[in-house]
Order: sequence, then structure tokens, then C-alpha cells
Amino acid sequence: MSRSAHPAGPRHGDVLPEGHYTAPPADLNALDPKVWARTVERRQADGVLTVGGIDVRTLAAAHGTPAYVLDEDDFRARCRAWREAFGPGADVFYAGKAFLSRAVVRWLHEEGLNLDVCTGGELTTALAGGMPAGRIAMHGNNKSEAEIDRAVEAGVGRIVLDSFQEIARVARAARRHGVRQRVQVRVTVGVEAHTHEFIATAHEDQKFGLALADGTAAEAVRKVLAHGDSLELVGIHSHIGSQIFDMAGFEVSARRVVGLLSAVRDEHGVELPEIDLGGGLGIAYTSEDDPSEPHEIAKALGDIVARECEAAGLALPRLSVEPGRAIAGPTAFTLYEVGTVKPLDGLRTYVSVDGGMSDNIRTALYDAEYAVALASRASDAPPELVRVVGRHCESGDIVVRNAYLPADVVPGDLLAVPATGAYCRSMASNYNHTPRPPVIAVRDGEARVIVRRETEEDLLRLDVG
Repeated sequence: MSRSAHPAGPRHGDVLPEGHYTAPPADLNALDPKVWARTVERRQADGVLTVGGIDVRTLAAAHGTPAYVLDEDDFRARCRAWREAFGPGADVFYAGKAFLSRAVVRWLHEEGLNLDVCTGGELTTALAGGMPAGRIAMHGNNKSEAEIDRAVEAGVGRIVLDSFQEIARVARAARRHGVRQRVQVRVTVGVEAHTHEFIATAHEDQKFGLALADGTAAEAVRKVLAHGDSLELVGIHSHIGSQIFDMAGFEVSARRVVGLLSAVRDEHGVELPEIDLGGGLGIAYTSEDDPSEPHEIAKALGDIVARECEAAGLALPRLSVEPGRAIAGPTAFTLYEVGTVKPLDGLRTYVSVDGGMSDNIRTALYDAEYAVALASRASDAPPELVRVVGRHCESGDIVVRNAYLPADVVPGDLLAVPATGAYCRSMASNYNHTPRPPVIAVRDGEARVIVRRETEEDLLRLDVG
């Protein structure tokens, strides 16, 4: 198949179309370690990407495309880095919504992390994967009676309360099972995180939590304490958003949460032993992103909480955090095969792959930005501005909005989009009746399926016609 350069589409130095983009990298074959999983390399002999020592062409031949390829060593190393950064005096709860499977639950258990779930399905997966119930936290803004009952019966370590109705529901479930359920109250602290509107979660005008500003959170604490026979209030929870790089928001959040702890002590004579500042720590989706390391985050958050507690005259509570994306996100990439290359004269070249918004909705939903690399070979062709798009019947079916790829990309080439370990499989759909891709875990030269590819038979299995 010919690999001659495309006859149209902007090249480096051309007048470029509107939209966000950067100058092309000096070397299109280079891999930025900030963006890629730790064992991903480009083999010098032929320029093919490898992960865990395995050629991506081998993975594509064995498992098909699209496929999520997960670097197990990297995932485990990130778990250890977070656990060691916060130390024995704090708790790290992996946010299961980022990506969850029974294999992942086993890894978390073996690496000493706890697990945060927010639905009955996530709880079922957590227990099936062997996570001890006492190391599970149950979140959610509208937990059903059945989910609450199942969580209390299983003995989850904490339930994060999100409304007055939920206080009563959890209290009833605890009395029904004859236990005193450990709970936290989730508060909204009025911090506007510098992130997309749909993933900013601590300003008052949104569905999560109980507001500090109008006294609702303080009233929730009173109601929980009134159920002292069935509920044990162990702390306050706050979450200010997602994909956050600036620690200033956490400082404001911690100050306001500690203020509530102080008010609880003054009004009720109780010093709550825990404070959970949530997750939302950002990762590098492109080379422009500059996330902090776990030890830097742990020191910053620890210093913030210690400073605020000292100022309020409070004993230092046990700190909890909930990194999900920061663990899972960088550890996987999505492997696609190019099907169509369509140059538009003077605009850009559209490169269509065999996946799209059904396996990565984040570009369409959040205007998220991703990197992309030619994975099945190296190329010395000049860089060309492209838009990597999917196969779905939507003009918004975009995987990478603006990126540079070698100008000789052709059908049959493999492309890899890094940093897709969080939320891509979790938010995947069957749009256009497309089966969801598999998740392939790679470690030490071996690959195994941890979530199998859906089939058309799977789609029909739910169709009772």
C-alpha cells in the first residue's frame, strides 16, 4: 500500500484553520513520558510501539481493534506511589468510577488501597473482586433504598451522606441490620474549581452535597448526630471537581471544612476524626499538561489541613483522598486502526478510526484534548494537522480534535491515543449498536483480557423483542 503524502491538508508552516492547536513536535516519533504509560516504548529497529514488551501489532492481531491496552505494572506502581506518599496516617480510596473490574479490585487490594464506589453495580464488582467491605466507601447523590441496604448489610466502611433523605434512609437500614453505620457528610464548600462546568462539583448550584454557606451542612450534622444509635458520624467529605492542577482550591476547601469541624466541636462537643478532600487531581492528556507527583500532592494537602487545624485549635484528623483518574488514566491507551483518510483542501485531514465516541465520549462531552501517535511504524514524513474522528453517525464524533500525525498515514495503520485509562471504558456505550472494546492488561511480556470485547450476540441478548 502506498504511503505517499496526502495531496491536501495543512503542513507545518501553512496558514492553519481556527481551533486550539500547538506547533508540531520536533519529532513525531518521540513519546512524551508524561502522557504515556511507563512501559510504552517505540522500538528502534522498526518504530513500532510496544507495551510491557509486546508489539501493538501483535495485540491488534490477537484481540482486534479498538482495544484499551492497560499497563498493569504502571497501574500497580501508581497505587504504591499514592499509598506511600500519604503514609499510614491517611487513607487512599481509589475512585472506582474511573475504571473498575474484578482484576483492578484485586490489584487495589494487593497494593493496599481502599475503594470508593457510587452504585450498586460498582459495589457488586468491588465485593466480587475480593475487596474487604470495611475498606469500601459508598458515594452517590441518589442512592436507592436497595443500594443502601446492600451496602449496610455488606458492612462497608463508610457511607457518604448526600441529602437529608439519605440520612433517614441509612439510619433505617442500619437499625434494620442491627449495626451502627459509619458515615460522612458531603458538603459543598463554594469553591469554583478551574475545570469544565460539568465536572466542577463544589459550587452551590449543582446536585452534589449539602451547602456550607446557608447552614444546610450544619443541619445535616445535627440530624446525623440525632441518630446516634444507628449512625456514627466520622467525618466531613468535600470534592471540588476533576482534572485540577491548582492546589489553591483545595486550600479554600480545607479551610471551610475545618471551619465546620470547629463548629461541630463548639456546638456538640464532638471532634470528628476524619476529613476527606476527595479527588479530582489532574493528569497529562497532552504535553501541555503538567500534573504534580503524588508525594507533592500529599505534602501540599497535609500541610494545608495541618495549618487550618492548628489555627482552629483542632486535633489533626485522619486525611482521606480519592484519586481515580490520577491512577488509572495514564496507565492505558486506546489502540485503533485507520480506515479512511480524507484530506480537505486548505483545512485539515480527517483520519477516521474504527472506534470513536462509543469508546471515548470525553472529547464530545467535555471538549477534552488528547494526544495521538502512529503506533504500527515510525515515519519520517512531514507533520500534518489532522482531526482523528470515529465511525459513528455524528459530526461530533471526534477522538482528537487537532493533532499532528505524519503526512503518510494510510488505511491499515494503527494509531494509539494515550491517557484513556480513566472514564473511557467506564463511560463507553453501544451507540449505533457498536459492541464495547475489550480491556487488555499487559505485564512482563504477557497480555490477558480482563474485560472481554462485547459481541453482537451480547447486544441481542438484552433485546427481548
